[in-house]
Formats: sequence, C-alpha cells, structure tokens
Amino acid sequence: MSGATYSSAGVDLALYREGMARLPAHMRRTQCPRVMSPEGGFAALFQLDFKGLFRRGYEDPLLVSCTDGVGTKLKVAVAAGVHHTVGIDLVAMSVNDALCTGAEPLFFLDYVAMSKDDPGLLEQIVRGIADACVECECALVGGETAILPDMYQGGDYDLAGFCVGVVERKRLVDGSQIQPGDLAIGIASSGFHSNGYSLVRKAVFEIGGLAGDDPVAELGRRTVNDLLLEPTRLYARPVKAVLRHYRVKQVVHGIAHITGGGLAENLGRIVPNCVQIRIDRGSWKVPGVFPWVQRLGTIAADEMDRVFNMGIGMVLVVSPHFADSIQKQLADLGYENWRIGTAHAGRPDDERVVISEAGFSGR
Repeated sequence: MSGATYSSAGVDLALYREGMARLPAHMRRTQCPRVMSPEGGFAALFQLDFKGLFRRGYEDPLLVSCTDGVGTKLKVAVAAGVHHTVGIDLVAMSVNDALCTGAEPLFFLDYVAMSKDDPGLLEQIVRGIADACVECECALVGGETAILPDMYQGGDYDLAGFCVGVVERKRLVDGSQIQPGDLAIGIASSGFHSNGYSLVRKAVFEIGGLAGDDPVAELGRRTVNDLLLEPTRLYARPVKAVLRHYRVKQVVHGIAHITGGGLAENLGRIVPNCVQIRIDRGSWKVPGVFPWVQRLGTIAADEMDRVFNMGIGMVLVVSPHFADSIQKQLADLGYENWRIGTAHAGRPDDERVVISEAGFSGR
C-alpha cells in the first residue's frame, strides 16, 4: 500500500514548477533598473535612490501602499475561460487608489490562490497583470501562488494585489485643499470595472436568464461575457501627466477613484468639513451597460448610484482657473471627461456630495 503524496492531496509539484517557469518573462518586461531582486529570491528589492515623478530626487518622500482584489467578477472569468483581463483589473484596483494621493506607483505584487495547478491559467492571469504594470510604469516584482484544493473547487481561484508608490510630502493630494469654487472633472470609466458583480451576475444570469455567449443587440451585439469582462480602466497615464504639468497643491486639490459605493460615497471620502460638492447627473454620458443591467434586474436608480460608478471612474477636483486646460490635456491623451460638479460652502452636518438632476452653478 503506497503512502500519501502531495499529488494525491491535490498539489502537483511538477505542474507548479512549470507554472513558475512561465512567469519571469512577463515580470521582466515590467521592470526598470530600480528593481534589484535576483530571480528566485525570497523577497523583492527596490532601490530608493530614485528620480521620481517630477524628474528629480525626492526631498521628503512618503511611501503609499494599497491592496485590493477583483471580487466575484472572477466567477464570470472562470465561466468564460478568459483570465488575462482580470489580471488587468487586479492592477487597476490598487494602482488607481494609489494615484489618489498624487503618488507615483513603484511596484506591484500579486497573490493567486487556485484550486489546482494549472500553468496555462496562471500564465494568462500574470500576462494581464504584466500588461497593466507596463501601462502604469509599475514594476511587477513578485507574488505568491497558493494551491488550495480544500479551499476552492473546480476551476475557481482568487486574486489579491498590492501596490507601493511614493509621493513627495509637500505634493501629497489628500482633499484638504478642496474649497468652494473648485470644479470636479469626471474621467470616463470603461463600464462596471470590478465592482458590484454580485448584483450584476444576479441581474444578468439569474433574473435575466442570459448566458455568457449571448449577444446583446442594443450594445453592438457584443456578448454578455465581452461586456462583463471589460477590464477596469487604468488611470496612471492621464493622472501622472496632469500632476507632472501642474503644481499639485495649487491646481489638483483632490482625486477620487470611483469604486464600490458609487460616486457620492467615494468622492465624499476626500471632501473636507464644511464643503459640499454638487454633482449634475446630466453632465456626463452614462454607458449603455448600466441601463441594460438596470432593466434586466429591475434595479432602483438609487441602488444603481450606490453600487456602480455609472460611467465615472476617476474624479479630479481642481482649481477652476485650470479646469479647461486640464480637460483638454485629458482629452488629448484619449480620456473622455466632463465637468460634472462644483464645490460650495457647506455646514458641518451637510452631506459631502449631493447628486442633483438640476445642474450646478458655475458650469
């Protein structure tokens, strides 16, 4: 009678090593001279003597750290057999958060937990992570792959990502400079991003009765999977371009990444006491995927606002004197944007962000 082995317990070390061998090529294309790590080490090394976002050394640098996952969007990816786009999502959710401090993203690590060894699946995920890191100029320096057959079933897996960035203390963007008269510029999202997928899946698959490969005629006959697996938009390029161009404290007073909780909750996190930002609901174009899923699930309008970004993935709160030039700069980079709101004097007990059908002054 043969004894138990790791393979009989659900972990195939030969397949694990094959998967690991596929990853260094993807990692290398994200890296820069500041990455000092030897391949195969136990930890990543990153040189802190660097020239930063503003093309000079930092005087008083603050490290910025963020972590996030992809959530139940992974259920759609598993069912569709498409995994590289959720790798992009993973990077976007953390890097976009780091940008909200005015930081330059430096490096990224991932955690992949799988039900079984699958080198092809792992490579798809990491390819997407690497693609996003290249776009964000953020080095993929390492990660962890865990095979957990008793935790996950079938083809299930989970992802977590970790981003570290840096910002000069005097250029920190934290919302404290937001003042009456400032304007909110909303940058277009690519769709649901990676939020609200428990509700999306319920509306589309359970209530709507659709399948992943069904075409959606009103949205250009793209399939359901195409729509639901559209990756989260990466905002590193436009936000860094704006921060390079202007003196942050005088021009960009606040940055908000619009994720789960919607526009009011996420923007409200950076609005200081006694200031209220009033948002004009009609000032931007809501992508068709939102009314589509709303109809399928008969979802109330306030629930849509509470769960989804509704077409705005990032908000810059800026000095009104520079709003036109910032909007033009964003548009020139290919990022559709709108002037969606304005800051007003408020009282301590006022809601920090109000979404109105009636527009706002100063538009």
